Amino acid sequence: MSLLASVAAELAAEAEADSGDAQNVAAASGAGLAYGLAAIGPGIGIGYLVGQAVQAMARQPESAGQVQTTMFLGIAFTEALALIGFVVFILLKFV
Repeated sequence: MSLLASVAAELAAEAEADSGDAQNVAAASGAGLAYGLAAIGPGIGIGYLVGQAVQAMARQPESAGQVQTTMFLGIAFTEALALIGFVVFILLKFV
């Protein structure tokens, strides 16, 4: 986090920016960090979900259809979290 703060300070100093530009740089940095953190959870969740589904299908191939359907529903709900994070990113950036 201190790296982002130092980069924001350098950009503001190089451009001899007024307080409005420095605030825009800080807002963009914060929004990018927020989206990056919001994408970590769904990425881990989808990886875990798919891994467990493959393991379940390998153990009981006759139930592969039901497991696969449930897996795709889980992926859709987990991916919705990343989309919510993206919406928050846009709101922080432009509002």
